[in-house]
Amino acid sequence: MINAKKIEEIAQQVTDAIPPSLKTLANDLEDKTKTVLQRKLSQLDVVTREEFDVQTQVLIKTRAKIAELETRLAELEALSIK
Repeated sequence: MINAKKIEEIAQQVTDAIPPSLKTLANDLEDKTKTVLQRKLSQLDVVTREEFDVQTQVLIKTRAKIAELETRLAELEALSIK
């Protein structure tokens, strides 16, 4: 998921671009921008990095097991043909 710090940085950049006379409005805009971004990002169907890494390891093990079983099957087929 996108880091909250990155959202904070984007919101701060928006705030810095607004003239000083509009700082109150900028603060409100920053708060609302953060809220909207966080709400929309939480609605995305994504997994955490940790979940992704776990599934990657499961996939690696599964592929290794499939390769092992394919080799064994080929050996058994070779035996049954003789």
